[in-house]
Amino acid sequence: MKSLYIIFIALLLNSCATKEELIPKTALKTKKVEIQKEYIEDLKLIPQDVSFYTQNVQTTDMGSQVEYEKSYFRVWNINRSNLSVDDAMWAHKIYKVGNTYGENLQLLEQSFFDNALENANYENYLSVSKKALSLNLLNIRAFPTNKVILRDPRKAGEGFPFDYLQNSTISANKPLLISHYSKDREWVFVVSSFAYGWVKSSEVVVIDERYTKLWQQAKQIFITKDTVPIYSQNDEFLFHSRVGMMLPLIDEDKESYTVLTVTKYKENRPLYLKSKISKDIAHKGKLSFNASNIEKIINELSQSHYGWGGMYAQRDCSSTLRDFYAPFGIWLPRNSYQQSLVGEVINLNNLSDKEKLASIKKSAVAFRTLVYKKGHIGLYVGTIKNEVIIYQNVWGVKTKKDGVEGRFIIGKPIFSTLEVGSNLSDYDKDASMLHKLKSISTL
Repeated sequence: MKSLYIIFIALLLNSCATKEELIPKTALKTKKVEIQKEYIEDLKLIPQDVSFYTQNVQTTDMGSQVEYEKSYFRVWNINRSNLSVDDAMWAHKIYKVGNTYGENLQLLEQSFFDNALENANYENYLSVSKKALSLNLLNIRAFPTNKVILRDPRKAGEGFPFDYLQNSTISANKPLLISHYSKDREWVFVVSSFAYGWVKSSEVVVIDERYTKLWQQAKQIFITKDTVPIYSQNDEFLFHSRVGMMLPLIDEDKESYTVLTVTKYKENRPLYLKSKISKDIAHKGKLSFNASNIEKIINELSQSHYGWGGMYAQRDCSSTLRDFYAPFGIWLPRNSYQQSLVGEVINLNNLSDKEKLASIKKSAVAFRTLVYKKGHIGLYVGTIKNEVIIYQNVWGVKTKKDGVEGRFIIGKPIFSTLEVGSNLSDYDKDASMLHKLKSISTL
């Protein structure tokens, strides 16, 4: 019996081997198919190294430390009669049931909007009116919720990551004015120097009046690097550094600055601390506007991805420019339209594409001129072979095929022409940065 079993196994194995041998070897080979994947030509042909564009930059004393600090701290010194509850409620007037979607990509119901408005407690607007500091990098929300509002996710340029409740972000230990709390007290409505909205009440701390004065009167350091952990004197983690932060200086030695920071302890009371910050990631006072410093800041910002409203601790087009200029003591507003109004503005609205290019080449100054189209802004950095080059943090290139709009995603800061993506087969020339350009402004 055992021998029959062995013979049976041997025959089975032999039959399997025979069947494999009967399959032609050529049939086992798969034909190699060449798939042509489209790409953004600018990213291959346009230098992505900032030092390529800074060779002719002249050292300039651009910003004013005094004026920058005045803007930075203005929320602690603001005339509160200028703060309108109607302005605070802007998002509740815009976003309605019918064309808004939630995180499950289903239409939002009226109850979502009713509950958000009820919890927002606007009848108590400015009832608290206390000075505060952020404890971490905060998302500023238009409603007191982490839930999202999306437009039709089936359309290009909508859905993820465009959450319309994401108003902005604010770095750790930045001045705030607390207006009031939501009814459930989980959220607090805050006004910052450049944006306002809802943050988690656990992420801010009210500070004493004498400390707001001390904070403002101290010499300041500017942070020049992102994501470096900052600790207390007892090596407890506080927050991460971020380009554009400014902190009050207490002391310094050869290698580091000692700055004042804040956290909170029991009963939400502020706890004032000393933190050591390496001179490798910070500078006392504003930076000189020169090639080396421009390269340092641009290289750091280029590590970031595109983040709508600063989501996921990233940056969008306007926050990229805002944080670029901050270490030089140059204050910019938060959104692209407001930024386009700063400096010497040249209107390009009624010009042809050719005339726009001629105007930019004639008037723009590298790293000082902003280029603006509705909803987007970039930074002029010079020309290559007579082509205008900008630095921009961009989500994607608009495309159109058979009348249907699409996006070719980039999702990061790049150096490009004003017609980035023009090599794409479905490129929408009518939607290009150049064609839509409205103005340039030189700081």
